[in-house]
Amino acid sequence: MIDKLGAAGIVGILVILGGIGLIASVEPLIAAGIGLVVAGVGLILYGVVTNLLASFGMGGMV
Repeated sequence: MIDKLGAAGIVGILVILGGIGLIASVEPLIAAGIGLVVAGVGLILYGVVTNLLASFGMGGMV
C-alpha cells in the first residue's frame, strides 16, 4: 500500500499522525475523537474511489 501513496501521501500521513500526537499530548480524548474522524473519512474515500473505479470497469485495480 505504501508504494501506491507516493512521497506526498507518506508525508501527508506523517503530518496527520504528528498533529494527532501533538493534540494527544495535551488532550488525549480529543485526539482519539479526531483519529476516529480521520479514519472514518479515509474509509468513506476508499469506498467512493472503489465504486468509481468499478463503474469505469477498473474495479480490479484497487
